Formats: sequence, C-alpha cells, structure tokens
Amino acid sequence: MSDKSGSLLGGMLLIAGSCIGAGMLGLPILTGIAGFFPSLLMFFLAWLFMTFTGLLLVEVNGWFPHQVNMLSMVEHSLGKIGRGVCWVTYLFLFYALLVAYISGSGNLFSTLSEHVFSLSIPIWLGSLFFVVIFGGVVYLGTRKVDLVNRVLMMGKVFFFFLLIVISVSFIKPKLLLHTDSSLAIFSLPILITSFGFHNMIPSLTAYMNRDLKKVRKAIIGGSILSFVVYLIWEIIILGIVPYHGAGGVLESYKMDREGAQALAGIIRSPWIGFFAQGLAFFAILTSFLAQSLSLVHFLADGLKVAKAKKESIALCSMALVPPLVLALIYPRFFFKALNFAGGVCAVILFGIVPALMAWVGRYRKETPSSYELQGGKKLLLSIFAFALFVFVFQIGSMFGFFSILK
Repeated sequence: MSDKSGSLLGGMLLIAGSCIGAGMLGLPILTGIAGFFPSLLMFFLAWLFMTFTGLLLVEVNGWFPHQVNMLSMVEHSLGKIGRGVCWVTYLFLFYALLVAYISGSGNLFSTLSEHVFSLSIPIWLGSLFFVVIFGGVVYLGTRKVDLVNRVLMMGKVFFFFLLIVISVSFIKPKLLLHTDSSLAIFSLPILITSFGFHNMIPSLTAYMNRDLKKVRKAIIGGSILSFVVYLIWEIIILGIVPYHGAGGVLESYKMDREGAQALAGIIRSPWIGFFAQGLAFFAILTSFLAQSLSLVHFLADGLKVAKAKKESIALCSMALVPPLVLALIYPRFFFKALNFAGGVCAVILFGIVPALMAWVGRYRKETPSSYELQGGKKLLLSIFAFALFVFVFQIGSMFGFFSILK
C-alpha cells in the first residue's frame, strides 16, 4: 500500500458526488408538499442520521487491517444471517434505484421529444430507448463508463449553475412560506436516499490510506456540501413553482414530474426549459450508469463471476431487465421507487445494520478500532430507533395506512 494519502478535498468531492444524483430531482416536489421551512427539519434529521451511520461504518472499517466490502463487515459482526440480509437488501436497493431512474428517464424523454421535436412518444418507449442505449455503455465495462461519466458530470455541474444563475430572478419569496407540517415526515425516505454515500466508505478508506480521522472529515465535509447544494435547489424550485394550480407542486407530485420538469413547465422560457431538462438528463444518466455498474459488479462478486474487459451480457441483463420491466408496467414510479429505496432498503442497510455492527463490535466482541464515534449506547439506540421508525412508517405508507394525499 502506498504511503501517500488521498487529499481531503478529493475525499469530500467523492462523498458529495455519491450523494448528489437523480434523487435530487425529486426532492423539491416531495418536500414541497409540506413546504420549505418544515422540510428544513427533515433535511437536518436525514443529514444527521446518514452522517452518523456513515461514521459508524468508518469505525467498523477500523476493525480490519485491509480493505473490505460491506458483506465482509456484516458477516464478521452479524454472522451468516446478517450477510444474507445484507445481500438481499443491497439487491433490492439497487433494483429500486434503477426502477426510479428508468421510470424518470421515460418521463424525461417523453417531455424532451415533445418540447424539442414536437413529437409525442409514450413514456414506456423512452424508458426502453434509455436502457438499450446506456445499458450498452455499462456492458462496455468500467473504463468506458468512467470516461462517459466524467463528461456527464461536467454537464451536470454546468447545467446546474446556469440554471441557478438564470432562475434566481424568478424567485418569489412568498412561495416559500407555504406550510403543512403534518406532511413533512413523508420526505424522510427520499432524503435518506439523497444522503447515501455509504457504499463509498471502503473505497474512501483505502484512498485515505486508512487514516480514519481524515475519512471522518471527508464524510462530514462532503455531506455538508451536499446539504448546501440541496438547499439551493430547494429554494430555486419552491421559490418559483407554486403549490396549487396547473404545473404546481401538488400536480407535479400526482403526475410523477420531478423538480426540473416542474420548473420548465412554470417558466415558459425556452432557455429555462432547456437547462432544467439538461440537468435532469445528466443527473439521471450519471446515477443510472453508476448504480447499474455497481449492481453488475455486486452480482459478479456474489455469484463469483470472473472479471473481464467487458461486462457479462448475462449479468447486465440480470441487472437491467427486472427494473426495466417494473418501470414499463408502472411508468409513473419515480417517487414510489425512491421512497422504497430510502425508507426500506437504505434504512436497513445504512441505518439498522451499522448500529447493530457497532454494538456487537464494541460491547460483545470488544473489537478495537482506531476511531470510535462518540455517544456510546445512547447514540446507537437512538440511531436504531430512528431507523426503525422510518422503516415502519414507510411500510405503513406502502400499505395505505398513511397517505400524502388527503
């Protein structure tokens, strides 16, 4: 191993890049149902929860003298059953995210074709086109995905800043005053997904040459950077898109339109529409490529498939066909899939599991680590209780016990 440690700024950007993706597009609509100010509390809770659980994974990483993956960490502390739960939950998480991205892409392609080419195409055809074209990029392997992703990331940053600069003059501060605090809790699942960087921690630890204090700083700094970007995006969308009326927040939620589409619908400027749709395109595509490749590699590792220059067609099909089928059957599934990913999968994998691992490692096996998150048993119990609450709430919402629409 090299003695040279990765830069703190580089680590922060890795964390922020892992957080800021297609999930950002849905944030203003789901949080806008409750209003900007009630959602600030939910933003803070989600950020605090995911930052603490990320730091717990850093502590668990310190148990090992070498780089390990999530499955190895879980098996070490929670045994074969824990590994099995982790395996299944990881699979569901990736599939749920891909369903959301494919569903969102179909909606986006349909809107773009109508605005740019005055051509009406069904949502399902847009989703199919998206998966065939960009699933082919995933098949070409990590190197090609990396090269394409660099260009797409530059595009995402470019369109985001241009959209902010042009949209600021359209903000109406009074729109930010809409409040329905009783609905704020419904945004927690997607917020938890949006602060998800935990799968990066083993790689980040290796990048930082196992300097866990430096890893901790990178996580805190990167997650705060994500928080700031999200709040700017919230102010832009909720300060321009009204709650009621045609194209408003409520209608956008019912129609499964994300924030960029809602913005383009309210401001009839061709430039605003172009930049909003461009941001949505790059955000969904970068997330799709990253999660698709991660799922293919996860399947290859779990099924013991040898690495090759190109990815296996069979593994690519296993990764992309099931979420494509679900997105085709349920074309307006963007918000529901993101909520399931955050409220069920991410809460188990990145909330309950880290708390249990830290508890077993500290108080049963007494495993030493060069870093330990302060707070003791009270903090671990609080994290576990919060995760369990979000999990039960999301399951209740899925079965109709709680509804965002009154």
